[in-house]
Amino acid sequence: MDKFKGQPRLPKFAVPKRYDLRLIPDLIACTFTGTVSIDVDIVADTRFIVLNAADISVNDDSVSFTPLTSSKALAAPKVALFEEDEILVLEFAEILPHGVGVLQLGFSGILNDKLKGFYKSTYEHNGEKKNMAVTQFEPADARKCFPCWDEPACKATFKITLEVPTELVALSNMPIVDEKVDGNVKVVSYQESPIMSTYLVAIVVGLFDYVEDHTSDGIKVRVYCQVGKADQGKFALHVGAKTLDLFKEYFAVPYPLPKMDMIAIPDFAAGAMENYGLVTYRETVLLYDEQHSAASNKQRVAIVVAHELAHQWFGNLVTMEWWTHLWLNEGFATWVSYLAIDSLFPEWKIWTQFLDESTDGLRLDGLEESHPIEVEVNHVAEIDEIFDAISYMKGASVIRMLQSYLGAEVFQQKSLAAYVKKHAYSNAKTEDLWSALEGESGEPVNKLMSFWTKQTGYPVVSAKIKDGKLELEQSRFLSSGSPGEGQWIVPVTVCCGSYDMRKNFLLESKSGVYDLKELFGCSIADGAWIKINVDQAGFYRVKYDDTLAAGLRNATENQSLTSIDRYGILDDSFALSMARQQSLASLLTLISAYKKELDYTVLSNLIVISYKVVKISADANLELMSEIKQLFIGVFQFAAGKLSWEPKQGESHLDAMLRGEVLTALAVFGHDETLTEATRRFDAFLADRNTSLLPPDLRRAAYVAVMQRANKSDKSGYESLLRVYRETEMSEEKTRILGSLACCPDPSIVQDVLTFVLSDEVRNQDALYGLYDVSWEGREVAWKWLQEKWEYIEETWGSGFLITRFISALVSPFASFEKAKEVEEFFATRSKPSMARTLKQSIERVHINANWVESIRKEDNLTQLVAHLSSN
Repeated sequence: MDKFKGQPRLPKFAVPKRYDLRLIPDLIACTFTGTVSIDVDIVADTRFIVLNAADISVNDDSVSFTPLTSSKALAAPKVALFEEDEILVLEFAEILPHGVGVLQLGFSGILNDKLKGFYKSTYEHNGEKKNMAVTQFEPADARKCFPCWDEPACKATFKITLEVPTELVALSNMPIVDEKVDGNVKVVSYQESPIMSTYLVAIVVGLFDYVEDHTSDGIKVRVYCQVGKADQGKFALHVGAKTLDLFKEYFAVPYPLPKMDMIAIPDFAAGAMENYGLVTYRETVLLYDEQHSAASNKQRVAIVVAHELAHQWFGNLVTMEWWTHLWLNEGFATWVSYLAIDSLFPEWKIWTQFLDESTDGLRLDGLEESHPIEVEVNHVAEIDEIFDAISYMKGASVIRMLQSYLGAEVFQQKSLAAYVKKHAYSNAKTEDLWSALEGESGEPVNKLMSFWTKQTGYPVVSAKIKDGKLELEQSRFLSSGSPGEGQWIVPVTVCCGSYDMRKNFLLESKSGVYDLKELFGCSIADGAWIKINVDQAGFYRVKYDDTLAAGLRNATENQSLTSIDRYGILDDSFALSMARQQSLASLLTLISAYKKELDYTVLSNLIVISYKVVKISADANLELMSEIKQLFIGVFQFAAGKLSWEPKQGESHLDAMLRGEVLTALAVFGHDETLTEATRRFDAFLADRNTSLLPPDLRRAAYVAVMQRANKSDKSGYESLLRVYRETEMSEEKTRILGSLACCPDPSIVQDVLTFVLSDEVRNQDALYGLYDVSWEGREVAWKWLQEKWEYIEETWGSGFLITRFISALVSPFASFEKAKEVEEFFATRSKPSMARTLKQSIERVHINANWVESIRKEDNLTQLVAHLSSN
């Protein structure tokens, strides 16, 4: 039996074809029992059957295998569960006959509180606390509910039966075909599923309301939520029904199931999970309340719903062969969700906002401790960590880059439809998608894209003009500023002085020289701006020489560039400054060109950058920090003045989101007028929760302002916020408050916040909201807290991916080599494989920050320059 231990994949001598699964959850005792009959095809000589099982007890006496060619059941004299490998090994007395037989097993387990496998979530109904039973099986936790071949390539059909209390709603992937009531219990049987992977099996049992709609071809769509919240499901229902119609056309394949249920779960680790026909969500990404939800929440609901429904084709119908190809699922669903939302809500300019996704990918992939899009996975413990900005955001960005290069029509109407049809109800690898795209386009897609998916990182393209020639050179970009290895085939787009003057070509070598007159077919005016990577379609950064940078700064100030290109110039400059490839002075000089900026996506990113720059300057020189704060206050006051505190009748969705973000930034930087007005409006809100003075889009700004003024001797604002938290039933409001508390500059209040975060008043899934925006002054307190509470944190969150967020949130903001060493020493005996990558990335970020601080301290006359920029 030992020969099966330590293997990354299950042996292939037995193949599952069909599961007949019966489960009986006990929602009071929080346990479950079950039986499963699996049709298994024995395809090679073996006395063993090896499948996955973890955290469940298998009844040895229940185990038998009955070949279809015989009516005699074979017992398994030896049954062993290897917990470390999460495998169940059954040894039979004789070699099993080839062909199909039925494997039967009985098992039992606990409805755990770890938000994975078959777990319990709690809710209140009529003032009484109740449990619901929920599954979360991706990536590899179906094995914690029933013994199975828990790998994406082991697709089978599923016939599910549940035995539950009569009054409860019991949902699974497929519609109910039979329901028998026997006193207080009902037995619910579901239609057999099409073939699918185990990670997509889903079961939810509890009390729910729902709203219902249909797609244009009659597919029933429902949104389920806690009793009393049904109205909050209407927006997601609208998006869901429309998106299913849209994807049916886009993929040229109908939605394959007879129904689509989407359900809000009070306790849920991820954002959502695309289970076939029964998609589970956090409440905050499925429920939208017209009166109490912010515009940003509405947008988040729409994007997440579109993302999960894209998976019904890309992931569920066509499934990655192994987790190495996870990006095929996640990168594609991320990209196509933006396509859907752009069609449904064109006024949101969602492709401009897609830049935030690309930037998240660029920031993570700028680390030496990043990983390729296609990453080797040798143990299930490694899978959780690759659900990251590389698989999602870089994955989506390289798809956008490829679509931009091939053209939308070739990409979608021919290639994608052919790929989905060919691999439906099966599994695929990255190369299968490239083959489909290559076949239709005639372009060398596999060669081009393997540079982007098989190697870590991306290039920075350095550009300069010499004697009328554009000189380009590529090298790997690293945020550390270190020289990096690697070369890419880079799709270059160049505009010169106007968007009508545009050329595309591939940079296939380390460098290239291009005569501008030949390139554009005419002379180029002196001083004309030159923009590379037009529309930020390519996943790379651009470093301009001083002359080109000055031209782009003027073009930015004159608004001659599109918002997408203004965003790109800013983000590249910030990244290059952090990597010490250019000075902080040059970044701040560029930022001063954005004083009249009103575009939501550009300003939103500038705000993110401003927070980082202020914190890093505080580590370098406190006098410099206060000058930089004044510079940013000056930059953001133009937009704040235009938008004011009062929402305007019929204003755009983007203005509604921008107002809150700009006012929040002014509050964080201590702008007195903003703090005073925010406090006035918050006081009105305390007196009347429905006041028009503090609509949802402004609440975060007010909450942050209140926390800027809270301190040890006057905790009234903090205590008022806790009161609002305790009184609201909306998850969105609770997380909005949690995300505002730790920005307080008083470390003693930050300590109180951290204590509150671990209390019973905060759901485990939400604790992290309290850690993401810890103030510069509160960093040290937060780090000490992490060390003191580590055992409890590991016990509570250690079995899932959430624990990695504790590390990245509280370690990454530091900026000293001593702190990096301290962190390394603390985790030397505490790290595990599932958190190793995140820990290395976080420590690398501390080193990057520390180097940046040292570099800033060496810049001459920086404080005077900032004062000069502020006064102009």
